[in-house]
Amino acid sequence: MSKVLIIGGGIVGLTSAYYLQKKGYEVTVLDKGDITDNCSFGNAGMIVPSHFVPLAAPGMIKQGIRWMFNSKSPFYVRPSLSSNLINWGLKFMKHATAKHVSQSAEPLRDLSLLSKKLYEDLAKEPDFNFGLTNNGILAFYKTEKAGEEEAHLAARAKELGLDMAVLSVNECRALQPGLKLDVLGAVHYRCDAHLYPTKLMNALLGYLTENGVKIERGKEVDQIKVAGNRITKVFTGIQAWEADQYVIATGSWSPAVAKMADINISLMPGKGYSFMEAEPQNRLTIPALLCEARVAITPMNGQIRYGGTMELDKINNRINMQRVKGIVESVPAYFPDLKPELPAEKDIWYGFRPSSPDGLPYIGRSEKRDNLIIATGHGMMGLSLGPATGLLVSQIVAGTATDLKLEPFAVSR
Repeated sequence: MSKVLIIGGGIVGLTSAYYLQKKGYEVTVLDKGDITDNCSFGNAGMIVPSHFVPLAAPGMIKQGIRWMFNSKSPFYVRPSLSSNLINWGLKFMKHATAKHVSQSAEPLRDLSLLSKKLYEDLAKEPDFNFGLTNNGILAFYKTEKAGEEEAHLAARAKELGLDMAVLSVNECRALQPGLKLDVLGAVHYRCDAHLYPTKLMNALLGYLTENGVKIERGKEVDQIKVAGNRITKVFTGIQAWEADQYVIATGSWSPAVAKMADINISLMPGKGYSFMEAEPQNRLTIPALLCEARVAITPMNGQIRYGGTMELDKINNRINMQRVKGIVESVPAYFPDLKPELPAEKDIWYGFRPSSPDGLPYIGRSEKRDNLIIATGHGMMGLSLGPATGLLVSQIVAGTATDLKLEPFAVSR
């Protein structure tokens, strides 16, 4: 039986293990932590075919510079002389064009729609109850400018065959009758869905463990041995791991892991924060995006998860309370009834979104190492794009036809 070693136990690593196990491979997953601390647990739980515009888009640079001078803003780049950040920034600027946005729309849409279908299939499996809900997402706006941008996005979405509708404030109230609204309107991304990430990850871990996949926690890869153009061994301390094929799915840690195999991946960690509050009245029934504030709000298991910010910096353990304050203060401006408290530091989750400079993930076989597949760089859409990526990884490993063309996601692009 052919052996596959997956480095990384987030949603991409675990779904890759799921589809590989289904194909009959002997799979081991190594994770440096206990798995419950990764981005796949703390995110907003949104499945977003509506997000077909990459982070690298026209206007983002100018907007990003403005936000850098506001400590509560949703986007921040910590100034640094790091060559990684400088190289990433130059590539980002090169891709922030209308042409790039246009070229990226269909690949991102197709990856998202494949993922959504796979989530629907997964939800039908025994013991895979993870709260998948198909009532869309509402993107609320308070200004005419944001309304115009959202309407333009909705028109483009319709061209791409996605289901969206621009709603008046009264139509919004009809969909969310339990909440007071202080908005001009919203776009209802009816093509989107949401789920409860903790239940999803626990269901995957349970299935994999029961079906012979080895999940090795607390195993940080610190050395990769190469012979010719192949990886021969991976080390976690003195322990060596051997396989026929290897997968790097380590999110924001991917550049450091790939470097051990003499491979460069252009990626920056984008720190995001989230916290939960009880919501016994169940007033919010459809997840919300607050357009100007760039905040995501999702009902989950009798609670509400509030999340947001994108802080490009080195991986670190700092919690910037000003950023969290920015999330807290933005909510009542849209929903006067919802007044989340500023959480204690111990109750704030943070994670690092692996952000590629062009806003598309890396999914494919390494050109330099024949038996290495790389699956990372999903930015804020790791959970949304996880199953599609996992399926594609299993098809690449097996050498069979892939469900989607891989050129837009090529590691060497």
